[in-house]
Amino acid sequence: MEIKRKALGRGLEELFNSESLEIEKIESRIMEEASKDEIVEIPLSELRSNPYQPRKIFDEDALIELSESIKEYGVFQPIIVKKSIKGYDIIAGERRVKASKMAGLETIPAIIRDFSDAQMMQIALLENLQREDLTAIEEANAYKEIIDALQITQDDLAKKIGKSRSHITNMLGLLKLPKDIQELILTSKISMGHARVLSKLEDIDEVRELSTRVLKNNLSVRDLESIVDSNYKRNVEIKKRPKTNNVEYKYVEEALEEKLGTKVKLLNNKIQINFSSVNDLNRILDILNINL
Repeated sequence: MEIKRKALGRGLEELFNSESLEIEKIESRIMEEASKDEIVEIPLSELRSNPYQPRKIFDEDALIELSESIKEYGVFQPIIVKKSIKGYDIIAGERRVKASKMAGLETIPAIIRDFSDAQMMQIALLENLQREDLTAIEEANAYKEIIDALQITQDDLAKKIGKSRSHITNMLGLLKLPKDIQELILTSKISMGHARVLSKLEDIDEVRELSTRVLKNNLSVRDLESIVDSNYKRNVEIKKRPKTNNVEYKYVEEALEEKLGTKVKLLNNKIQINFSSVNDLNRILDILNINL
């Protein structure tokens, strides 16, 4: 048991249990505690992505730039990995791994540490949030996964990663959008601003229709907000509009009811005649002299 604690580092345990989490502090502590013998060359072919890695799309230009730097100077900072059943899981440094492969390297310097699943998830999230911009959907999924896994509240997460509670709430709201709309956000075809407006809507058909208009007409976020506000006001007016059932037609209803022997309603320029059965309908048709 003592070996596992040492493999992780007691200082790290304190960091994970603290209210604030910073990837720089975690990686720095690991580097400080690692001896030169613990930095080993691991074949790139034996590495696999952190299963909790929220990032699905990496900036190709940034990777090319990093790979050129690696070709010239090598990998400046070792990656951090965890031994798995087959090879190693990348805990921190996936961009370095991808760039090293692009640079034609076969191995990469690494420090092996034993992390829990919860800690791996936190590091994967932190590395991306604090070093690169995730797409809105990737960020939202990362928040949801860490909240579910650690059984913490949105307030707790906000404090740990230095974000506002409202930011966390707004991001999680994006996950209510249909998958096809999430894909547009994931690929940056719809901006975070557009997404935030769309996530407030309950009508899925309206969300899709407005998304199409954003793409087709290159609508700004302000344009989209104006359309949503206009639609909302129109819907409210329709709901408030009184149903037309003029008193002046009351005598017509009474005359028809007496003639047909059933309930009759004149509403919104329509005549509604009630019947209780097929036989009752046939009786009414006979009275109206309608032969079918």
